[in-house]
Amino acid sequence: MSKSQDSRSTPLHSVSVAGVVVRGDGRLLAIRRADNGTWELPGGVLELDETPEDGVTREVWEETGVHVEVDQLTGIYKNMAHGIVALVFRCKPSGGIERTSVESTAVDWLTPEEVAERMSEVYAVRLLDALDEDGPHVRSHDGRQLIHSR
Repeated sequence: MSKSQDSRSTPLHSVSVAGVVVRGDGRLLAIRRADNGTWELPGGVLELDETPEDGVTREVWEETGVHVEVDQLTGIYKNMAHGIVALVFRCKPSGGIERTSVESTAVDWLTPEEVAERMSEVYAVRLLDALDEDGPHVRSHDGRQLIHSR
């Protein structure tokens, strides 16, 4: 922090976590959000007292009824418009039964092609990046579209 900055001017960010749950047949777990009807991967805000891995495990279970084992970090995504940093982890299902929640109106296992069709670019890329072994990926977006590096 520079001498001219103090704690009141320090930028604030929200940290969220999301799970790309990959089933044995290659299908990916997705939810249709209750608040806006969009298809996304399950996830949410990381709580202050939990690790990123614990947070993604909790969020996936709360939104889908599926228990997961966290495999690895596959991407870091920043929404430049809202200061939200999302940590995305590839996970394996380890039990539970798919169900909706107050946050989801549908839960489905999608093929990569269905992900690209149903989700906006900024969410689809997170699932598709998780299938790429060259990660983790670091990307920025404006809430609608990716912002490509200069």
